[in-house]
Order: sequence, then C-alpha cells, then structure tokens
Amino acid sequence: MKFNSVEEVQVRLGDVNYIPSREIATVVFLADSTQKPVLIEGPAGVGKTELAKAIAKSQGRELIRMQCYEGLDEAKALYEWEYAKQLLYTQMVKEKINTVIQDSTSLAEAVDKIAEQEDAFFSDRFIQPRPLLKAIMSEKPVVLLIDEVDKSDPEFEAFLLELLSDFQVTIPEIGTRKAKSIPFVILTSNNYRDMSDALKRRCIHLYINYPSHQREKEIVKLKLPGIDDILLESLIQTIGKIRNLDLKKRPCISETLDWAKSLLVLNIDRITPEVLSDTLNMIVKYKSDTELVKKNLTKIVG
Repeated sequence: MKFNSVEEVQVRLGDVNYIPSREIATVVFLADSTQKPVLIEGPAGVGKTELAKAIAKSQGRELIRMQCYEGLDEAKALYEWEYAKQLLYTQMVKEKINTVIQDSTSLAEAVDKIAEQEDAFFSDRFIQPRPLLKAIMSEKPVVLLIDEVDKSDPEFEAFLLELLSDFQVTIPEIGTRKAKSIPFVILTSNNYRDMSDALKRRCIHLYINYPSHQREKEIVKLKLPGIDDILLESLIQTIGKIRNLDLKKRPCISETLDWAKSLLVLNIDRITPEVLSDTLNMIVKYKSDTELVKKNLTKIVG
C-alpha cells in the first residue's frame, strides 16, 4: 500500500519499529511517489538495511535482498539456466528430435535443424531467477534491496543502470524483460568506494548519519520499553562521548542496543567507569579502540 504523505510514512514506519527522521521520511515518500530508486550512504550500522526492511513491512511487500560482493556478476544476480532440467527435457522429446532431423542428409544439416529449435530450450521455463530478475518478474510490487553495492565491481554497477532507469533487464538468449510491477528499490553503500555519477543520477540520494541524541533515545526506548529513563539518558550520553573519540570504528545504533540489552541482563542501573570497562566488548570492535576508551574512562563517565 503506497504512502500518502510524509507524516503517514513516519507513522507507518514507526508502527514497524523504525523511527525515521523527517528527512528520511520525506525521501521515502518521494521515492514511493516518483518510483525512483534510493541510494543510501552512511557509516555501517546506522539503519540503512533496516529502513528497507521497514518499508517492506509497512507496505506489506515482499523484500528481495541481493547482497553485493567483489566478483558478483550478472549471472549470479540475474538468472541461471537449469541445465539438468534442460537435459531431462531433451530426453523426453528425443523422439520428437528424431522426427525433426529424420530428413537430414548430413550431420551439419541435422545440427542446423536442432539449432532452429533452441528457443524451446532457452526459454522462461528453464530460467532460475536470481534476485534482480525475481523482482522484475514479480506480479506484485516488491522492495528490492541491493545491499552494499559499493562492494561490487564497477562493471556490475554499470550493469545496474538499465534496471534503475528503465526497470528492465536484458537476457541475451531471450531478450528484454520489463518489470511487471515497479519495485521499490533501495541501494545501500558504506562508502567502501565512490559510486559513479551515472548511478547517482538515477537515484534519490540519502545520507544517514549517526542519530541525534533524542532520536537514539527514542529508538532504544522503542526496542527496549522497560529500560529506566535515567539509565537510558546516561547510556546515550556515554555512547555520544565514545563516538567523539578518534576510533577506528565508532559504535552504531545496533551496538547501542546490544550494550543496553547487556546492562539490563546484568541488572545494572547506573553506568560507572568499571561498568563501562567490563562491558566494553559490546561497544567497540578493535583492540586499539578498546585501549583508547579505557584511557578515557573517567572523562567519558563523569
């Protein structure tokens, strides 16, 4: 079900436990209204993938996800031929093939006659659709998540342009397939490499940064409604101070939530330097970051 206003986007995403900023809600509404893909960039763990999941839930659409990686090619993203099924089909129609070639006077002529029938073997019935083709062939509109597109090769990024501009894909053996229903397309990037101007031109660009103090409180409160307000305020302030350090990897929302859950499991109602030191593994992911935070424990938890 389509969104009718920015305010409705905020309400419906909130109903599926995603709290969007006004900017995010506006981009989602415009993308839904204009059927333009959205390219979301920003640090890892700030909710880019979760936004795609939330849009799918709030609209009652299937989420089709394609995880990108180095070496991903068109065949893996688009389709595969079911060769075993083709072989079985060949055996089943063996007698028919004999009929086709029975008047042939040479092997070459027989091969040519079989080649004339290749449409029977390279057709939709023998295609195993991968995420992109599945999204295009779906009778009902879906949400297509092309996750971490920055990890794919530039050649694959170029291949995506036809899909993003015309919502169609070309299969060499059988031709072009246009979308039966226009998918809501979300691409995410962790800035592993810069995206091309051609790709950006086809998308609405959205940068999601770490949440504001108030928004992060709302997110934690939504996910963990039983958390004490004083503990929550202290937790968000502490995370904010840790993010201000020169870390290799700053904690994201998911790490804030992991830490909050850990404090509840340990029945901790007050954050002290000792508590932060003991539970630091839930927040930072590198040895150098751990050492830096421990050097500043008393400054962080004042």
